[in-house]
Amino acid sequence: MFALRIAALVAAVLATGLTAGVFYAYAISVMPALNRSDDRTIVDVMQKINVVIINPWFMIAFLGAVGFAILAAVLHLGKEHRATLVWIGIALALNVIAFAVTAGCNVPLNDQLAAAGDPAQIADMAAVRADYESAWVRYNVIRAVVHTMAFLVLCGAMFAAGVQQGKSQAAGSSATQGVAAFTASAGFGAPHAAAHRLGRFAE
Repeated sequence: MFALRIAALVAAVLATGLTAGVFYAYAISVMPALNRSDDRTIVDVMQKINVVIINPWFMIAFLGAVGFAILAAVLHLGKEHRATLVWIGIALALNVIAFAVTAGCNVPLNDQLAAAGDPAQIADMAAVRADYESAWVRYNVIRAVVHTMAFLVLCGAMFAAGVQQGKSQAAGSSATQGVAAFTASAGFGAPHAAAHRLGRFAE
């Protein structure tokens, strides 16, 4: 069970990190480069990006950031995993917030840009760009920051899970040693000790 819990947690960490990385790349390279381009270029490029980004590789990470975090939280239910569950819960909340920013802000802007039609046929390209670029960049920075925070919190959850497992193993080892010591002191742990007692009784 420990392996399954850790696997779900690793999947959540990886999905969240990849998603944060995609949005980070937009923030530090793609959008600054397009900002230096003319109106038609940014509209044309972003229309194309918004189509090709909907692919299995991105969607697994994007949806997995929330989905795997939920799975990890379910697998860590129980008072013995409470410390880890708190970390996961915080990360899940952050991922849900970032997901909401994408779904409620960036996606509608992308739909709006797509509805503008073929860049070659747009009459007022500057207006289309003005309605899209600054708002999209702002929301992208927000979701990148929030997903990054979730990634860091999930790393904390991994650490907490490791500490908890170490404590559990130490407690189990101590209990085993205690039982062994009691058994030995009672004369049940060593056959030769029992035989020695029988020999003394016979004398």
